[in-house]
Amino acid sequence: MMQRVYSVGQINGYIKNMFAQDFVLNRVSISGEVSNCKYHSSGHIYFSLKDETGTLACVMFASARRGLAFRLSDGQQVIADGNITVYERDGRCQLYAARIRRDGAGALYERFLALKQELEEMGMFAPEYKQPIPPYVRRLGVVTAPTGAAVRDIINISRRRSPGIQIILYPAKVQGEGAARSVADGLHALDQLDLDLIIVGRGGGSMEDLWAFNEETVARAIFECRTPVISAVGHETDTTIADFVADLRAPTPSAAAELGVPDISAISDRLISQRDRMNRLMRDRISEKRMRLRQYEMRINYVSPVRCVQEQRQRLADLEEGIRRGMKQLLEARKNTLVLYAEKLKRVSPLEKLTQGYACVTDKDGKRVYSITRIKAGDPVSIYVSDGCIEAEVTRTETM
Repeated sequence: MMQRVYSVGQINGYIKNMFAQDFVLNRVSISGEVSNCKYHSSGHIYFSLKDETGTLACVMFASARRGLAFRLSDGQQVIADGNITVYERDGRCQLYAARIRRDGAGALYERFLALKQELEEMGMFAPEYKQPIPPYVRRLGVVTAPTGAAVRDIINISRRRSPGIQIILYPAKVQGEGAARSVADGLHALDQLDLDLIIVGRGGGSMEDLWAFNEETVARAIFECRTPVISAVGHETDTTIADFVADLRAPTPSAAAELGVPDISAISDRLISQRDRMNRLMRDRISEKRMRLRQYEMRINYVSPVRCVQEQRQRLADLEEGIRRGMKQLLEARKNTLVLYAEKLKRVSPLEKLTQGYACVTDKDGKRVYSITRIKAGDPVSIYVSDGCIEAEVTRTETM
């Protein structure tokens, strides 16, 4: 009997059909470490899952990436959900991942992302709810463990920056069971004491160690505080839900004290500088105002009524003097003219003629006698000479 021979494609197709009919392989969850992770330009992710016993090829198509809450990279411990089948071209089985989540700490991270998204949608991270940190803190509240580096750093730095500050510590449990409730109770208690600022936090640790600050209880306690809150949890690279809800996030507890408590010496130096600057400006302003005042005095003196009266008096005096000079000159001119006229009159005056031996004869009516025809013998006449009048009677007339 002749043995049947199959092609490679037939065998791969048969195996693929067997995988497709297997209920377990159609819905399987596999845990392992990610390796050879590559993001293709098409949007697909190609990677392998490995453990100490072997390796399994995997692919997540771009259509399934919407459910991936983090960026996949080598070395991550994950759980991949999907189905296993055979890729006929290579004859190799691989996992088609529909969902990938972190394993172990990854599960906590997924809880972190889920709560973060929920609180963000509720508006608890919105900037309009953030309260400003007061510039001058006199009463500081601290919610943290009563022992450890975090509380020592906060107290030492706060007192160095502001020696007179009052610090009220609420000794809270910051790790393990009941830690979230203890931190929330501390926030509520300090919020009733009319403080200027509250710092809540702890030192560094793993995600599990810091988990109390990722609980909704703590987030709501921070959000409900009327007192501004600075979150200072872990190291600079650690981020918790408390950081998003708080009014300000500090990378470390030491940084929280630096950010929240003013440096009195720096403020004092700034005040001295401002005082000196203010004094300098005041001196300059006073000097400027004095100069302007002198200018105003000059203007006032220039337009003052007294000055105007004085100027008018001087002007009138000048006018009077001018009038006097003008009148004097006019009188002199008129006097000279009068002398000339007098000389002229003198030359034509009858009296002048009389002094030269001439006389003026008038009849009885006082009319001058120009001709012998106006008088006759026996008529009285008056003869005016230079020093008087002669009354005479005509005895006769004679024609020249």
